[in-house]
Amino acid sequence: MNAAPVRLYIDARFTSPYAMSVFVALREKDIDFELMKVDLHAARHRAKGYADLSLTQRVPMLVDGDFSLSESSAITEYLEDRFAQTPIYPRDVQQRARARQVQAWLRSDLVAIREERSTLVVFYGRQYPPLSSDGQAAANKLISAAQALLADGQEHLFGEWSIADVDLALMLNRLILNGDEVPAPLVQYAQRQWQRATVQEWVGQQRPPL
Repeated sequence: MNAAPVRLYIDARFTSPYAMSVFVALREKDIDFELMKVDLHAARHRAKGYADLSLTQRVPMLVDGDFSLSESSAITEYLEDRFAQTPIYPRDVQQRARARQVQAWLRSDLVAIREERSTLVVFYGRQYPPLSSDGQAAANKLISAAQALLADGQEHLFGEWSIADVDLALMLNRLILNGDEVPAPLVQYAQRQWQRATVQEWVGQQRPPL
């Protein structure tokens, strides 16, 4: 456990997949932290106090003592280095690199899925119309990569659970929970990841009405 004050700033609606990733990482590592909600719709992330701490003026942001850090994968990598207990990345150096590749890819690519399947599908039950051609192409790309990563039918991407499993399951659930066609093994994978206690703690948060 960490004696220094740790704060995690997240969106007030608990819909950010990136805030979720950091929240789960902190819970998995059993780190005491204070949860700070930021109203993005009121642009509180651009207010001077927040902007002074967050270089990118986004959520999530982690504050560990007098150190602050934004961007979720940077935060989870920092937590892995800073708090050695309960690893959230694979121990093998090549598998760890692959996990980070998966995280980086899910954050930088598949824009059409993120635009056409907001996380309101996942956390508020909103439904969207059929995917556009670009959206379907992105979905096909996601499914192809996920099938390659999980080719042997394993429960987790790298033998044991890692934080990359949360990120991949979230992206798949954008499609699955909207009723889009996803192969059954990937649906089962996402459902297993979703039942993890730390994930369910985020899913079960009290959210304000839209």
